[in-house]
Amino acid sequence: MDFQDTPREAEFRAKARAWIAVNAPQELHDELARAPFGHIDLVGRSALAASKDWHRRKAAGGWACLTWPRDYGGQGASAIDNVIWHQEEGVYSKLAGPFMVAQGSFGPTLIAWGSEAQKQVHLPRIVAGEEVWCQLFSEPGAGSDLAGVRTRAVPDGEGWLINGQKMWSSGAHEADFGVLLVRTNPDVPKHKGLTMFLLDMHAPGVEVRPIRQITNQSHVNEVYMTDVRLADAHRLGPVDKGWQVALTMLMNERNSIGNQMQTGFEEVFSLAARLPQGDGVALDDPAVVSRLAELAARANGLKYTNYRIQTALSQGDEPGPELSIMKLVAASTMQEAAMFALDLQGPAGMVMDMTEDGDDLFQMMLLRSAGARIEGGTDEIMRTIIAERVLGLPQDMRADKDVPFSAIPTA
Repeated sequence: MDFQDTPREAEFRAKARAWIAVNAPQELHDELARAPFGHIDLVGRSALAASKDWHRRKAAGGWACLTWPRDYGGQGASAIDNVIWHQEEGVYSKLAGPFMVAQGSFGPTLIAWGSEAQKQVHLPRIVAGEEVWCQLFSEPGAGSDLAGVRTRAVPDGEGWLINGQKMWSSGAHEADFGVLLVRTNPDVPKHKGLTMFLLDMHAPGVEVRPIRQITNQSHVNEVYMTDVRLADAHRLGPVDKGWQVALTMLMNERNSIGNQMQTGFEEVFSLAARLPQGDGVALDDPAVVSRLAELAARANGLKYTNYRIQTALSQGDEPGPELSIMKLVAASTMQEAAMFALDLQGPAGMVMDMTEDGDDLFQMMLLRSAGARIEGGTDEIMRTIIAERVLGLPQDMRADKDVPFSAIPTA
C-alpha cells in the first residue's frame, strides 16, 4: 500500500490543518498533551464542557462524524480521510472521550439497524454534540460472556418493562442516553433471546452509581433499572435479534478504540530523551534504546495495520475480526510502556505527583492500562476471536450452546 497522500488527500490534510490551527482550543494544548489515556480531568474547567465546546466547533466547521452519510449530518468522507483528520487533530482528539460511544460505535450501529425515525431524532443531535451516549452491556455476571445478561425486558402493554443491573458503564453519569442490551426470551439459547433498546438515562427508575477507580477517578458506573417503562419505538432492531446488533456495535467500538488508543511510545521516548542519566540522558543507554526499539516496532506495526484496515473500510468492507489485533496489542503495549517509564524514573516512579516534570502521566497511564486490557473485550476474548475468525482454528467447546438460557445452572 502507498503511505503517501494522494493529491486529494494532501489537499484534505492541508485544509484540516489550517482549520485546526485557527479553531482548536490552544489554551488546553499543554494540559491535554500531559493527559494519560482515558477520561481526562482539566484544571479549573469541566472536561465535559470543553469536549462539547470543541465538538460544536467541529460540527459547525463540517468536521464532525466525517464518515457518516450526508443525510444524517456527516460528510460522506472515506475512512482514510478520518485517519488524516485524527492525525491532524492530535492532542485535541482526547476531548472526544464523552462522544466516543455516540460517534464511534453507537452512531454507525444506529445507521445500520435503526428505524428512520430513530435516525432522524438522534443522529443530527449526536453530530451537533447535543447528545452523550453510554453503552449498557456488561453486568456483574455477564462481562466476557456478554450473552449471559440477565437484565429483563418483558412486554408491558404497547411497550416494555425493564428490570436489572449494568456494570462498568463508562460515562453513564454524564450520558443523556444509553444503548441497552437485555434479555427478552429466556427459553431459547442465550444468544437468541436478546434485544437492544435505547434508554433515556433520566427516565424514572434509572439510577446511576459512580464507581471509584484505582486512578481515584469515577468515570465508570453501576446502572440500576427498576420498573423502567420503554415504548416499543425505543427498540433497536428486531425482537430477539439483539446479539446481531451488539456484534455490529462491538466491531464499530473496536475500530473506534483502535483508531484512538495510545501506546505510550512517544511519551516514553520523550522521557528517555530528557531524563538525566550518568553524564547524559537515558536515551544514551543502549539497553534503553533496545527496549524503545521494541516498543517502536509495536507502535508502528499498529499504525500500519490500522492504515490497512482503514483502506479496506474505504473500499466498502465492514469492520472485521482483524480489529481485535489492534485492541489486543495496543492495550498491552501501553501497559508495558508505562511500566518501562516508571523504571526509568527510579524511586520517583513509585509515587504520584513527584516525577521530574511534576506530573503523573505514566503513573496514571499504568493504573489506567489494566482497564484498557479489559474494556471493549478482554485480552482472552481478543485472542479467541483472532484464533477462530482470523486463523481459522476450531471454536472452543460450549456446553451451553443449544441449552435454553433458563435451563443454564447459576452459581
